[in-house]
Amino acid sequence: MSWMRRTLSRPFACAAVLLAATPALAAGDLVLIPEIPLLVSLIVMFLVLVVPVNLLLLKPLLKVLDERAEKIDGTRSHADKLEREATEILDRYETAVRVVREESEQQRRTVLEAARGQSAETTGTARKAAEQQIDEARREVSAALDQARTGLRGQAQDLAQQAASQVLGRAL
Repeated sequence: MSWMRRTLSRPFACAAVLLAATPALAAGDLVLIPEIPLLVSLIVMFLVLVVPVNLLLLKPLLKVLDERAEKIDGTRSHADKLEREATEILDRYETAVRVVREESEQQRRTVLEAARGQSAETTGTARKAAEQQIDEARREVSAALDQARTGLRGQAQDLAQQAASQVLGRAL
């Protein structure tokens, strides 16, 4: 760092002394032709300073700016790539979600139809069993009724004969 400071400080110091030594001229004393020794010294100082300024300041600065532009371009291209990948992943995710929803809806419908069928089958089976029990109960009631009627007819005839014999006072 000290070498660079020494190399750059001498020309700048000389330029500052030469520029400060020149008097400022107003419009009344305007000189259109500059002093030749001053002009030559300024041109020489410019030519002397071009090479170190180029080597020490401009080339590294331009190199840093170029590297920065490359990094920015690389980062932008990487960001664009990541955005495309994210979009593709999101599209695949949405497609997968849609497919799974459709499949689950179809499975729900299938299970619901199976449950309805099973419910109808169970209801039908229960209805048939209930109808069989009702028919069996009707047959039993009908048989009991027939048996009761038969028994009552016999008893009614016996009672009628007893009543007739009591009313008539004699046996029939």
